[in-house]
Amino acid sequence: MLCSGMARWFFVLFLFAVYVRVGRTYKLLKATVYWDPDHKAVNLKEGVMELGGDAYGYYNDSLLESGWGVLELRAGYGESPKSDSVNSFLSGYLEGYLTAPQMFSHYTNMYPNVIKDPKVLPLVQKFISEQDSWARGQVKQLQSDPLWRQAGLLLAQMDGLQAGAAHWAKKYKKEPLSVFAVQFINALGDLLDLIPALVPDPPSDPLTLLRYPGQPAMGHCSALIKVLPGFENLLMSHSSWYTYAATLRIYKHWDLRLTDPSIATGKLSFSSYPGSLVSMDDFYLLGSGLVMLQTTNSIFNRTLYQLVTPQSLLAWQRVRLAHALARDGQQWAEVFARYNSGTYNNQYMVVDLNRVFLGSRLEDGALIIVEQIPGLVEHSDQTQTLRRGYWPSYNVPFHERVYNASGYPAAQQRWGDQFSYELCARAKILRRDQGSVNDLPTLKHAMRYNDYKHDPYSEGNPCLSICCRNDLQSERPSPGGCYDTKVTDFFMAQRFVSEAINGPTMEGGLPPFSWDKFNRTVHQGLPRVYNFSFVSMQPVLFKP
Repeated sequence: MLCSGMARWFFVLFLFAVYVRVGRTYKLLKATVYWDPDHKAVNLKEGVMELGGDAYGYYNDSLLESGWGVLELRAGYGESPKSDSVNSFLSGYLEGYLTAPQMFSHYTNMYPNVIKDPKVLPLVQKFISEQDSWARGQVKQLQSDPLWRQAGLLLAQMDGLQAGAAHWAKKYKKEPLSVFAVQFINALGDLLDLIPALVPDPPSDPLTLLRYPGQPAMGHCSALIKVLPGFENLLMSHSSWYTYAATLRIYKHWDLRLTDPSIATGKLSFSSYPGSLVSMDDFYLLGSGLVMLQTTNSIFNRTLYQLVTPQSLLAWQRVRLAHALARDGQQWAEVFARYNSGTYNNQYMVVDLNRVFLGSRLEDGALIIVEQIPGLVEHSDQTQTLRRGYWPSYNVPFHERVYNASGYPAAQQRWGDQFSYELCARAKILRRDQGSVNDLPTLKHAMRYNDYKHDPYSEGNPCLSICCRNDLQSERPSPGGCYDTKVTDFFMAQRFVSEAINGPTMEGGLPPFSWDKFNRTVHQGLPRVYNFSFVSMQPVLFKP
């Protein structure tokens, strides 16, 4: 029997909540998958979510109306128990099938933004293939290690993702996405460092690497963690910076029931993209009570890239492994540091809500800061800094060893204080404005802030602010900069609740971004104009 009468009634209420909360006039796609052990095949039922299914969920195709698609899925709750590997594969399969059209568009948009030189493609393909083969070999040999058991589940989920998208493509007579395309989508962050590492003839001047037209490499993203003066609340926020071609967004809620006792949680809510098994922004609310944010740092010392090898785990993989296995920030840092690839070199902020006692204290370990470069992952407990009010993050390394080894002193000497941890524009703006942040509305304002025409710290540059608008540059404008913001607080995060907005900021009367002036940039499936508001994100099929 699929479910009892009472369970069926509650499930009807769940479905009603889905339609009320995320359905509206949007296209709601539902599906359930079952595993056939005799034929080692997947049976998919479209248009229904069945509690007895091995995996079930929905995709709300609401991007053009609200700025976000929403995906929610559950796996491992079937009537007949399946292995963790099968459940991971099925969760990926279901996601791939439900979001295949968006995966095609996202790959189409991102490929020309990342692979600009055809000569780079075979180098990237070779590295990714070797890395994947090495990781799968480690999984087979090291099953006694929880890290490699979990890595096997992650690879199974990615295999399922590609297979589910291929199922959709076959049904609608489309060319399926290749395995490399799915690997490419997931490794987008890693490719920011991997491609410079693989270029056979790097520039003689190590400081000439550019990520934005007319600007030296500055990474992307702004983040702010703020504790109120009496510890009444803890506010957490993140704004992503990258090409606007990456704004095909999906907010994801996963509930993966896994049996391996080493796993801390299989429940995640996070901002993401089609075909991506990670956030990449990053912004995560985890069932373990951890919240993770991230901003990207640059590598100016190109000699570090000599340490990049395919015999490693990519950053996107290590993030997922740390999420699954860590029960606190210290463990998160330790897991993440293993098999460092030296690609997608970021500052990670891991907040442990279990160590936050509102109105009373923040216990040591409430905020762990982790920074990676090739050959080094450094972490420290910065709870004491947070106790004094706030933690800002803005693409300049905090740890001195990381800052120096990355080449930031030379960058600061050449380009000035925009590469200073203490005196870059966003450091000064956040230091000045964080005192006015006392609730979600003021947090949203701070993280969307851009008054470049009047703020002396912006110096007339629309990218010297918390939420960059590179499309408003007077010279060489380009469709890139700050393109989203996510916010939550202590109470919301415990319920997997956040608020998110997609699109460049319009704070201070800035005009909404339109693709009309940038049609040479591929933007398949994206809104023509971005004029969205914050949307509440919350799972409806599962609870904490």
